Amino acid sequence: MKTELRRLIFEEQARRERRKGAGTTIESQVTGSLKPWREVVSPHRDVASGRYQQAEFAADLWQVYIGEGSDEYRNPAEFFRRTYLTQSLHDLLKGAMERLSGKGGDPVVQLQTNFGGGKTHSMLALYHSFSGVAPGEMLGIDALMADAGITKLPEKVTRVVLVGNKISPGNPSIKSDGTVVKTLWGELAWQLGGKPAFEKVRQDDERATNPGDTLRVLMNEYGPCLILIDEWVAYARQLHDDADLPAGSFETHFSFAQALTESAKLAKHCMLVISLPSSDTATSPHAQADDEEVGGLRGRASLMRLRNVIGRVESSWAPASTEEGFEIVRRRLFEPLVERDQFTGRDNVARAFADLYRTQHQEFPPECRDSDYEKRLRAAYPIHPEVFDRLYTDWSTLVKFQRTRGVLRLMAAVIHSLWEKGDRNPLIMPSNIPIDDPRVRDELTRYLPDQWKPIIEKDVDGPNALPLRIDGEVPNLGKFAATRRVARTLYLGSAPTASAANRGIEDRRIKLGCVMPGESPAVFGDALRRLSSSATFLYQDGARYWYSTQPTVTKLAEDRADQLKRNADRVVVEIEERLRADLRGTGDFRRIHPMPQSGADVPDDMETRLVVLGAEHPYSKDAANKAQAAGTAILQSRGNAPRLFQNTLVFLAVDQTRLQDLDESVRRYLAWSSILEEKNELNLDPHQVRQAETQKKAADGAVVARLPEAYQWLLVPTQPTPQSAVQWQAFRLSGQDGLAVRASKKLRSEEFLVPSLAGTRLRMELDGIPLWRGNHVAVSQLIEDFARYVYLPRLRDPDVVVAAVQDGLGLLLWEQESFAYADRFDEATGRYRGLRCGQRVDFVQQAGDGLVVKAEVALKQYEADKATAAGATGGTQRTQWVAATALAGRAGRPVA
Repeated sequence: MKTELRRLIFEEQARRERRKGAGTTIESQVTGSLKPWREVVSPHRDVASGRYQQAEFAADLWQVYIGEGSDEYRNPAEFFRRTYLTQSLHDLLKGAMERLSGKGGDPVVQLQTNFGGGKTHSMLALYHSFSGVAPGEMLGIDALMADAGITKLPEKVTRVVLVGNKISPGNPSIKSDGTVVKTLWGELAWQLGGKPAFEKVRQDDERATNPGDTLRVLMNEYGPCLILIDEWVAYARQLHDDADLPAGSFETHFSFAQALTESAKLAKHCMLVISLPSSDTATSPHAQADDEEVGGLRGRASLMRLRNVIGRVESSWAPASTEEGFEIVRRRLFEPLVERDQFTGRDNVARAFADLYRTQHQEFPPECRDSDYEKRLRAAYPIHPEVFDRLYTDWSTLVKFQRTRGVLRLMAAVIHSLWEKGDRNPLIMPSNIPIDDPRVRDELTRYLPDQWKPIIEKDVDGPNALPLRIDGEVPNLGKFAATRRVARTLYLGSAPTASAANRGIEDRRIKLGCVMPGESPAVFGDALRRLSSSATFLYQDGARYWYSTQPTVTKLAEDRADQLKRNADRVVVEIEERLRADLRGTGDFRRIHPMPQSGADVPDDMETRLVVLGAEHPYSKDAANKAQAAGTAILQSRGNAPRLFQNTLVFLAVDQTRLQDLDESVRRYLAWSSILEEKNELNLDPHQVRQAETQKKAADGAVVARLPEAYQWLLVPTQPTPQSAVQWQAFRLSGQDGLAVRASKKLRSEEFLVPSLAGTRLRMELDGIPLWRGNHVAVSQLIEDFARYVYLPRLRDPDVVVAAVQDGLGLLLWEQESFAYADRFDEATGRYRGLRCGQRVDFVQQAGDGLVVKAEVALKQYEADKATAAGATGGTQRTQWVAATALAGRAGRPVA
């Protein structure tokens, strides 16, 4: 009792450790109305607990014959409870019932499939059908009997089991009654009727000679009889050309084979069932596995001889189809559906998936929209049909993959892992297969070369795998574990065909293996694109993707991109070239200065310009703001001299964080570019060239997108009052325009760049600071003031001042709202020469040399001239003077 308790405690601890080690289950975002598969159907106890042994999935006829083996194979009732009667198995059992009941049926049947194709399981079904157990206790047998028109099976059927790799041709067998058996025909006779039957072939057994027609006599005497021969080739290939073994010579054995088949045909109630390996050609994907089962050249010679002998009387037999494989696996691994709620839950899931495939049919393979696919979903439940399609279509082409047995081994490990983790998805899909679980990973790599294991760890699934990192970096993908699910689906669908002519699976089939109701296929498309652009062992050709054991050119590109970290100058040059190309659109800036080394590279002019700081001066919000420091240095000085016109500069800087993304994109672009430049030296095949071209284009697109994302900070010097210090304001740029256009638009919207100035606004600035130098100020001085002092509006260029003066002179209310204009001031007479006001003046070259005069001062000069004006006209003096200035302006003459 204590020992059993300790065992249970140990098993529970081990189960917890496995659960920890296997990671967490992937939960989908399916609609809540769909029940998880675990709430609808339960695995058999041995599968759920993980206490099954992989060997249990290998049927052993000899073990059952001698009363050993697991209960599911040894017990007829349990065997049929877990066995699905495929069409071929149905026909085989029906034919056996007819033959042994004397109602027809084939006397000789040859079971021939590829390695692991279900031959032995079929023999076990025959063996148990005639075990004497009541047909009602064996699921499906009653229906079979009714189909065959048989109401009662023979009361006693003598069953003979000959398994070639369990019987030695060189070591005689001593039976319980003391009988010494040397040959296969001696063994057959003894199993038919014990010592009395053996006595009839004793001499042939001792001399190792063919017993001939004696076999027919025995079959009739001890019939009805069922003779099952498995692994015959394994026995025959051990025989020698000379009769130096107790079992006889190679040639004699095939004489016996011919006599056996002919005798079975002539006997009244005898059925002979022989299992032989497939005889695929050397070009078949199964040839190597079959050769190993057959046993090399000697075994193949034995196989051909046996086929020639048996082939004349054989009846055809076929293995299970893929659709039948659904039910075979389901019965073996899951408890049957019996309750109404179970069928309803299954049907709801199948309908939801079918609706998804119909409403978004362009995202999935064409066959998914057919009504038959919904039937397949129900038949395969709780496993998605795509899992079976990939296993039976792709994995079954691998050497040693034993079709149904291989599927059972894998899915038992998958189901146990998901059950332990509490998986709550509605179906078990390719994307749910927990490749990170060691037991599952072992099943998925046992048939592949050893180099697949590190590939899985790097590019498919595991704690340090690329898909997990991508999901962690992109929240929209991580929410669905989308990249991880895509990688799992890709591995299941492409690993076994990596060396085939038509490699990989289409993107629509990848989505089929991932997307569940309530999820967007576009998310998984994005995950696939990101994975294919970064994975080392993932290839792409058009819409097809596959993993391979050979690194793609992606690995070479990664290495070259990594090397560029040590050659930062090349990256900087590429960034600067792209910046210059982008800055060809200047916006409202008269000039742009990209990447100056110092203030000496930025002229001290009176036009507003954009200074683009180099990548070595990134912007950040912390105290060590390199961009602001570099901007301050350029703003304050030009080389060794102080900068005069500080109100003409604004700065564009790269974001410190985004710079890393831009640097990565540029390095990737340069890496792919160099690979294409050296495609001949690298001996790239056409597919690799196409891949490199695709990746270069994608990398170029990433650089184009990330350049404006990185250069997003507009730094603007500001000064609220003449007495305050210069401050910096940072604006984040956005939009679809070029960088300079974005910057100028932002400055205009924030009124930090003035492309035009009204005369009234100029009057306000003149009075506010003030900017007057006495009763007037030179236009050239105003231009210099606006370019120099940061507390003044930042004007696009000097022409803005000239246009503002021109606008102010044309105002009718110039006395209150603007000013007058004079060509010069005569200090000797105290008069303004060429005085103009209240009129439009077209300046050409003289504007910068002229003066802006206070309105009241201009009126005073009018008062001084009123006597002259009054003598010239009879009207009011002021009106006459103003009219005179207007007429003089239109005539192009100043008023003296």
